[in-house]
Amino acid sequence: MMATFKMAAGAALLSLVAMPVLAADTAVPDAAAIERGRYLATAGDCIACHSVPGGKPMAGGLSLATPLGAIVATNITPSKTHGIGNYTLAQFSSAVRHGVRADGANLYPAMPYTAYAKVSDADTAAMYDYFMHGVAAVDAAPAKQTDLPFPFNIRLSMSGWNMLFLDKKPFVADASKSMEWNRGAYLAQGLAHCTTCHTPRNALMAEQLSKELGGADLGTWYAPNITSDVNSGVGAWSQQDLVDYMRTGRAANKAQAAGPMAEAIDHSLKHLSDADLNAIAHYVKSVPAVRDAADTKPVTQWGQPGNELGAIRGVPLPQNLNKMSGAQLYDAQCASCHHAKGEGSVDGTLPSLFHNSVTGRSNSNNLVMAILDGVERQDGKASHAAGHAAGYVMPAFRQTLSDEQIVTLGNYVQKMYGNPDVKVTAEQVTTLRNGGPASNLIGLARAGIIVGVLVLLALLLWWRGRRRKAA
Repeated sequence: MMATFKMAAGAALLSLVAMPVLAADTAVPDAAAIERGRYLATAGDCIACHSVPGGKPMAGGLSLATPLGAIVATNITPSKTHGIGNYTLAQFSSAVRHGVRADGANLYPAMPYTAYAKVSDADTAAMYDYFMHGVAAVDAAPAKQTDLPFPFNIRLSMSGWNMLFLDKKPFVADASKSMEWNRGAYLAQGLAHCTTCHTPRNALMAEQLSKELGGADLGTWYAPNITSDVNSGVGAWSQQDLVDYMRTGRAANKAQAAGPMAEAIDHSLKHLSDADLNAIAHYVKSVPAVRDAADTKPVTQWGQPGNELGAIRGVPLPQNLNKMSGAQLYDAQCASCHHAKGEGSVDGTLPSLFHNSVTGRSNSNNLVMAILDGVERQDGKASHAAGHAAGYVMPAFRQTLSDEQIVTLGNYVQKMYGNPDVKVTAEQVTTLRNGGPASNLIGLARAGIIVGVLVLLALLLWWRGRRRKAA
């Protein structure tokens, strides 16, 4: 009977996901259809990249840092002069799911079309209705345009990349799984594009799907492992923990969102229904485990309350403030919010520094980035309670602390409250302050072109030599 139920449920879901081929529709959709498209666009977090703070929604202009240079998001309002107002449904689908603009030019995969390829025809059509009838047209182009170095300024180069790495097949439901699992897989693999950030990439910047959701560096921030592994991932989290995290950005005694994840929560995830958040959490907890060998116990179980501040009372600060001890820096910059023993606030708004995945992970980039750039949230409620600048749960110390001070403070926090074997280094802080490690992909691409040209020339000379001999 259970097998029959699963087959029936799978068949029902297949009918929801495998929709008919797209066809252009010039009729004005009703309000319900537009609202459905708005919800789906929110799930896809379109506004986060295609809007600038304080600017008009979907008007573009935001510079997205990539290893190849800044990619500037375009105007995707229904403007007929500067946006997508002239796009047909088929052209919209091709751009969203296959990375090809209406003029035939390729998009760069900073736009996660490799994930959106999983989106059904019906959901794509609903988003088209929303963008054409639910978004205000902005008849202006972004002030800046994407200008990548050679050879990546030639968009045609992306055609070869797409041939290698783009799977155009929409999501197909697994009849052996539950409706909730399939809904979660559809959202996580598609619109929510979880793998785009949380899956490591190969030398050509394509996702290594054998390590799906196993954690990846995002320039400066680190998108952590969210597989089912108990130590490195979220295997020890309950489904409700994950739902709470996606809804609020906090999971008690586990983690709090910062950087790109905080943006994803504020712009997208917290606006999803309870059913969809539970479906995503259910799916994520089923993803095969990927473990970092350095994680010898769950990353949320490191550390304990500690206090070394008594030893510095009455001790004068050094004349060279770069020589302040970790305890002195913590007392001056951190204790007022995280408290003397690192326990944070009772309500969890200001997190504990122990039993915290940021200090428990073997990758300390997020600790450094939180110190450098602070933690910003869209609603800013916690920031006002703490007396910080509007929008900031934690203030940025980029202009306040030197690299040497951040190294000292970071290692003190790790020793006192986190995994003491994980270190913060001077090279790491300098690199992150300056935007992350440089990519060698441009050099490799140019070298590849030179090698290719030399091979072609050698083949041409060999062919001419053969012809002369034959003559």
